[in-house]
Amino acid sequence: MKIIFAGTPLFSASALEALINAGHEIALVLTPPDRPAGRGMKTIVSAVKSLAQSRKFSLLQPHSLGQPELHAQLGAVGADVMVVAAYGLILPPTVLNIPRLGCLNIHASLLPRWRGAAPIQRAILAGDRETGITIMQMDRGLDTGAILLQRSIAITQDDTAQTLHDKLASLGALCIVEVLAHFHEKQRSAIPENEAPATYAAKRKKKHAEIDWRLSAEDISRAVRAFNPRPGAYSRICGVSMKIWQASVAADAHGKPGEIVATGRRGIVVACGRGTLVVEIMQKPDGKRLNAAEFLAGHALQPGDCFECPDD
Repeated sequence: MKIIFAGTPLFSASALEALINAGHEIALVLTPPDRPAGRGMKTIVSAVKSLAQSRKFSLLQPHSLGQPELHAQLGAVGADVMVVAAYGLILPPTVLNIPRLGCLNIHASLLPRWRGAAPIQRAILAGDRETGITIMQMDRGLDTGAILLQRSIAITQDDTAQTLHDKLASLGALCIVEVLAHFHEKQRSAIPENEAPATYAAKRKKKHAEIDWRLSAEDISRAVRAFNPRPGAYSRICGVSMKIWQASVAADAHGKPGEIVATGRRGIVVACGRGTLVVEIMQKPDGKRLNAAEFLAGHALQPGDCFECPDD
């Protein structure tokens, strides 16, 4: 098929690579404009842009998709379909109708659960036991189109947002190739989404990654995994903001929420609103990630010290 591809991060690039390897013609690639990021505010090139440039594909980086001039450019391509994966820009109705077979979205959840921008984080935070990939025919709503294909995978107790992202990126690439190989069959058997169980995965901000020790140890453990690698779960102690990269739930211990009740080679044991959390890997500002034994060797944390709870 002749494809317009729209995407941004590595999740999208995996799908684009799979479509190339499957022999589809990538007539045009869309990705957002380059933006400065990080402490140095260096310009970051998206994974999709890097791949498109390496393959010498035609590339556009519009700020929005509302301009009539852009619609004319897209129409002139004569694409069979547009494939969208974590693009970041809203497709207006005019664009949805430009490709002959419409626009398909690769979404990292089992729709209608976790519509929106952060389905991977939300699935981990909620304690979901499974998630997956949905290939849907896009319409005017937010992830509301007819479902062409779904494939599920388990969420393990060790999965972080990064490991789950990587699994779903690989699965999404396989799924979009399967749908395009049997497109008319998939379209005939498409299933409208059931609105009743729909949930929404709004994008999480850095402030949401601050640990609230009044929650259960299980909830906090999930938050640590959901915010790894970005933005990283964090908490303040002795006036310093520490990132917590790995933690596990332990047997209950006496102490107020946030209080360190024990330290050792296994970790820093912290009382929670319910249960106890063992902090296993930490990082101070501008420092390296260290396991508990390494961290304690250079930081005098001891029982009785308290991590702060965020303001209500």
